[in-house]
Amino acid sequence: MHSPSLPNSEAIRSEKCAFAFSAKPTLYTLVLLLSVFGAFAYKLRSQGIFGCPADGYGANRYLAYCHATAYGDFDRGAFWFGLEHEATRFAADAEVLFLGSSRMQFAFSTQAASNWFSAAAVTYYLLGFTHIENAVFAAPLLSRLKPRAKVYVINVDQFFDGRETPPTGQILRGTDSLTRYKEKQFWQSLHRVLCTALPAVCGSNFAYFRFRATGAWQHAGWAANYRVVPVSDGTVGNADRWKDYSAAGEEFLSRLPVDRHCIFLTLAPYVDTKRAEATAIASALGLDLVAPQLDGLQTFDGYHLDQPSAERWSRAFFEAAGPRIRECLDKPRHNS
Repeated sequence: MHSPSLPNSEAIRSEKCAFAFSAKPTLYTLVLLLSVFGAFAYKLRSQGIFGCPADGYGANRYLAYCHATAYGDFDRGAFWFGLEHEATRFAADAEVLFLGSSRMQFAFSTQAASNWFSAAAVTYYLLGFTHIENAVFAAPLLSRLKPRAKVYVINVDQFFDGRETPPTGQILRGTDSLTRYKEKQFWQSLHRVLCTALPAVCGSNFAYFRFRATGAWQHAGWAANYRVVPVSDGTVGNADRWKDYSAAGEEFLSRLPVDRHCIFLTLAPYVDTKRAEATAIASALGLDLVAPQLDGLQTFDGYHLDQPSAERWSRAFFEAAGPRIRECLDKPRHNS
């Protein structure tokens, strides 16, 4: 009897090589896809929205800013393009409208402010933005919003200096601004679901969330420059530009459809506060500067009041300005 013939060793080797060759493209594609996905996920975590926490979301709050190079500001686009319809409506309908920078936002995002307006049965809105935002953005934004406020509170610090902030430049002249802000809004839905379910997946970069109904901010995460520093007044400087600031202020105020008596200038304090400059501008505009000076105020980063200080300072502001605000609210609104 003859034994069954064994497969030829050359044939076996040939089959193995053919299998290995056919498997290589699939394996290579899989490795490539995993690498691309890994790089994308790393960028989202290190530079994008997933670098920030999600614990500030709510039915009445959205992510306004995430301190990450590939995300940053969402707030301006939310108002400019009407992406947050409720926030836009509340801002337009508010009886008292606050304008200014993040310093104003942190100074008035307090229980003291909420309590005062609640007791007075008055609606208000904090319409401030990051990057020491100013009238360059506020003026055209107000033209779009057409607010019905009877009272304006303006944080005068650098508000009339006329310089365009980078986010404002992108909004006003960027060819793809609407698309980019819509993408940022889309990522918020994913960020909220994933980071709420798996908080460890996301980072702790500094972020703040805006209350749609009042514009107040609630911050989350940690700023790299967190350090408690006492408030102070700075030395007099840049006085040669005060006349220009006052002229820009006069032009801006002349467009507000309210009595000049119902425009309040204020100055949320910080380290090296420009109090002399603010006082000079207010004087040139014929307005009082309502900016309480209290002992023991502190900032959490040198630029913004910490929460306890903001509570004390905003309470003092309403003690000083409250009677006149009520007086203005009792008057019929001027038409533009």
